[in-house]
Parts: sequence; structure tokens; C-alpha cells
Amino acid sequence: MGTWGTGPFDSDMAADFVEGLAGMSTDQVIEAMARAFQRVVDSGSRVDGGDGAEAIAAAALIASQIPGSQVEIDSDDGPAEPLPALPISLRPQAGRAIRRVLEVGSELAEGWVESAEAEEWRAMVQTITRTLGIAP
Repeated sequence: MGTWGTGPFDSDMAADFVEGLAGMSTDQVIEAMARAFQRVVDSGSRVDGGDGAEAIAAAALIASQIPGSQVEIDSDDGPAEPLPALPISLRPQAGRAIRRVLEVGSELAEGWVESAEAEEWRAMVQTITRTLGIAP
């Protein structure tokens, strides 16, 4: 998985996930996000890095729609077209997935342990969780 920054869409997997939302109906977007969260929650003792990246990207998209959000979507990294309004009901699913992504056994979180940018990545994830009103 190629990663070029600490943002929620700064990896091949996250970018592909966001690109895949283009042209989907509202229900399909919601279903794709729910599946991304569920894959992480159901992953067992090891959370796949790609699944984690998709869950963080989906959570960032939800957080970006909250009024006053500090989660901003860069037009170069985010969806090519505006997303439909995303339901509040996705927030608890996002919270469960983010908690798993931050746990021991998460390839994504462990990939940042040795990195000089680890604090920046964790701060980005914390901004998403705060915006969503969920505890990491």
C-alpha cells in the first residue's frame, strides 16, 4: 500500500475507496461506508492496513459534513463529486472501526509507530473522532 502523507486519503487504498464512491446512489454510498467499517470491526485479531485506511477515509467523509467541522476535504484528495448527506447513524459504526484501527494488531496504526509522522497521523484521527463525537 502506497502512502504519501498523513491525511485520511493519502494512501492508495483510501484514494481507491473514495474514487469508488463516484456515481453511487445515496444508499450505495451509505452501504459502502458501513461495509468498510464492518470489515474492520469483524477483522479478528489483525486489522488489515487497507481496511483500516478505508475506514478512516469513510469516517473523515462523514466528519467533513458536520457543521463547523475541522475535518476538511482537499479537492485533490476527496471525492470527485459531492457526496450525499450522510446519516448520523453511521457515526457509531465509524467509532467502533476507528477504535479497532488504533488498537494493537492494526497494520495501519503499527505502520505509523516508527514513522516521524506518527503524531501527525494520530492527531488527524483524533480530529475525526472528536468531530464525530465519539471516543477513540
